[in-house]
Amino acid sequence: MLAYMDDLIIARNNITNSKFFKAYLSSCFHMKDLGVLKYVLGLEVARNPEGLYLCQRKYSLKSLKT
Repeated sequence: MLAYMDDLIIARNNITNSKFFKAYLSSCFHMKDLGVLKYVLGLEVARNPEGLYLCQRKYSLKSLKT
């Protein structure tokens, strides 16, 4: 689990444990599951069979505009 302010990222290799953990957190805190991670802290997260890829394209373009 990665926590930053009020955002949580839960990485798993066992979906059953992940569901149990999310259910436990939901019983303790008001939270919303946003599904598969796509963006976090200015990073775009992409997946394919070869692995995970992180990209800062969106953040970079936003920075260039300002």
